[in-house]
Amino acid sequence: MDSPHEHQQSLLLSRIINNVEKLNEAVTLLNRNLQDINIQNMNVELVAQMFKNYRSNVLFHLEAISMTVISTHYIDTGSVSNRSDKRHSPKPPPRIWHAAESPFKVYQRLPTDGYTSSSSSTAIVIDNGASLLRAGWAFDKSPRISFPATVARYRDRKINRTVSYVGYNAFADATTRGQIRNAFEPGTNIVGNWDVMEGLLDYTFASLGISAQDEGVARPIVMTEPVANLGYSRRTMTELLFECYSAPSIAYGIDSLFSYRFNGGRNGLVVSSSHTATHLIPVFDSKPVMSSAARLNWGGSQGVDYLFKLLKLKYPTFPGKFTDYQMEDMIREHCYISTNFHREIGTFLDWSGLEDRDHVIQYPFTEQVIIGKSEEELMRIAERKKESGRRLQEQAAKMRLEKLIRKEQTLEYYKDLQQRLIDQTKKEMKRLLDDDEFKDENQLEKAIQDLEKSIRKARNKDVDGPEHPDDEAEPSYPLLSVADDQLDEARLKEKRHQRLMKSGYDARVRAKVEKELERARIAEEERRDNEHRETDLQGWLEDRRSVRQTLLHRIKERDRLKADLGNRKSLASQMRMKTLANLASDQPGKKRRRGLDDDNFGANDDDWGVYRAVAMGEHSEDEEEEDLGAGLKGVEAQLLKYDPTFNESSTLEAQSDWTQSLMHGFLRGPRPFDPESQQEAHQIHLNVERIRVPEVVFQPSIAGLDQAGIVDIVADITNHGFANSKDPVGILGNIFLTGGNTMFAGFDERLRRELRTVLPVEASIHVRMASDPILDAWKGAAQWAADSESFQSFVTHEEYQEKGADYVKEHKFGNATAL
Repeated sequence: MDSPHEHQQSLLLSRIINNVEKLNEAVTLLNRNLQDINIQNMNVELVAQMFKNYRSNVLFHLEAISMTVISTHYIDTGSVSNRSDKRHSPKPPPRIWHAAESPFKVYQRLPTDGYTSSSSSTAIVIDNGASLLRAGWAFDKSPRISFPATVARYRDRKINRTVSYVGYNAFADATTRGQIRNAFEPGTNIVGNWDVMEGLLDYTFASLGISAQDEGVARPIVMTEPVANLGYSRRTMTELLFECYSAPSIAYGIDSLFSYRFNGGRNGLVVSSSHTATHLIPVFDSKPVMSSAARLNWGGSQGVDYLFKLLKLKYPTFPGKFTDYQMEDMIREHCYISTNFHREIGTFLDWSGLEDRDHVIQYPFTEQVIIGKSEEELMRIAERKKESGRRLQEQAAKMRLEKLIRKEQTLEYYKDLQQRLIDQTKKEMKRLLDDDEFKDENQLEKAIQDLEKSIRKARNKDVDGPEHPDDEAEPSYPLLSVADDQLDEARLKEKRHQRLMKSGYDARVRAKVEKELERARIAEEERRDNEHRETDLQGWLEDRRSVRQTLLHRIKERDRLKADLGNRKSLASQMRMKTLANLASDQPGKKRRRGLDDDNFGANDDDWGVYRAVAMGEHSEDEEEEDLGAGLKGVEAQLLKYDPTFNESSTLEAQSDWTQSLMHGFLRGPRPFDPESQQEAHQIHLNVERIRVPEVVFQPSIAGLDQAGIVDIVADITNHGFANSKDPVGILGNIFLTGGNTMFAGFDERLRRELRTVLPVEASIHVRMASDPILDAWKGAAQWAADSESFQSFVTHEEYQEKGADYVKEHKFGNATAL
């Protein structure tokens, strides 16, 4: 008979099979993702190992440099002591700069009256920078809005709608910061995310007072663009402004050329070092020679990444979190251009004046609160501890005295028992010994001797009795000379006991003899050493120096081995694991089978030395026998006494002092470091980074950039000349610096001084800075947009529809120009 539930069961079974198949697919996908994660983790592990090796090399070379510097100045003892005293002398507390907080700004009401004050011919000026976007009207003296080119867009589940935060508002909280997207490709000034760019333009036009109900922007737009902007990027921007915002006309121009125009430039060389790159553009009669322009792929964003990597290598276990805006703030506030980089980098970590050159950046921390106690409370606590210790000592002395009295009473009783056994029968003697749990008279005699020895030691310690040398008399072992067949079972057992006691006594005698021989050997070596020193002092000193170098090398190898044992990929760690794997088999390399071979490990005493090798590594037995530290101190004490060129600063202890460590000055500055202090653990020290990061513009090779510096680029531009018989040397009379990356202190002076060394003697060099290297680009664009002659350079909406988005007009400040 058919089951009435067969159909339902079939349906359930099919659903179960489908779910199992989906589950298998999900598991397969999970395994594939886990494989990808493992591959990525392997790359991360490889990078971490590279960082660790790099740090180890830096430590080794810095310590070697420190030891070399110290050893080359050992002759002047007075100056060394003065420097040591100066380093140990108390220093005032350091000036502390706090790490920059999130760039979020509170809500500010933006002026929207510009739109009502403008006319249909008034242009909107937008400086579309990769770092900040600035916008305003052509009649403004400065941009009305300025904000980062970032947008945070996410779905808010509370209100069930998508929200967008633009510019500084994107840094409002952790949720928005996690959703930040930039409009530009990382490290470039090319727009890569057009959704974000559209959000930025929406915010810009709304902030300028243009309502969404209006029919488009209805105002001309002037926008800056990078040198040699990509055709695709310009074309997409043109389509966006015309199609989405219905702009009546558009014009593009290079930001650095607008800045040059605003500062009255006509003939010269424009050096623009901005957020993403550094450009050098020669200008004649207010027209750029774009065919001779040059580019250096280094700007503010690359400097931020470089400082970020340097600090991560310097502090790999730093508890805080480094962010890009913190790196920007450090570069802006603490970095400068060195007038002589090679000389200054060599003396930057010198102790003299390091407290001024070392800048301390404090990150947020939570210090452990320890309730302090007054001096009176500390004195009372110390007095209570002292009183408690005194009472404990009295109690211990009283207990020892009571124990001594009990021992003396027991000794007196045993001696009385020994006297009573003299005239007793064998049976009565056995009964008396059994009552006190003695086997025979020999055990009673041994107990009496032990008590006498213990009482004598206790009297010497507690009762201040006379000192007696504890000369151990040679005991007698009468049963050892008797044959076993003449002894019963009890006396055979006693004979074995006496044999064991005799072995212990013989071992102690041999140890005493060996100690005496060792003392004699040491005395003989000292005599020979003194004789060698008296007859040949220089040769003896050379031997002492050689011994010291050997000990230093062994100490260094021991420390290296300990460090390698902590790394599972090191040779020492691999050898240890190999030893562990071979412990269970007498034939390494063969697979051990159960029951086919005998495990005789431990039968040989040397087998147990493998555990020392496993725990401590190779050569651990020699290191246990010799105290390397004590031996080194003894050799250094001899050198201090007899070698006039060897002083306290030459010892290992002095070189290991933090005041002598170049690495300590690099990591922690000229002050001691307390690892228990959370405040100091959350501090970073900027010293050589202050000149190393901005130096890349002059020496790109120190950051791994395979390009020439700006000095070599200027020399190449002037030496190769230009077309149309233009004088390349004439532009050197007006070298114009603009862009935020040229605002480092000493930038213009360094450029002027180094150009003098590579250019002709008759060349007149004049370097000047823009009045505002950051805002002059926007101001120059606004000034040009307000000029009536600029309207001839605008591409109108009708021309766009007729000639397409690739159509541009030539003018003196754009990428498309003709001389």
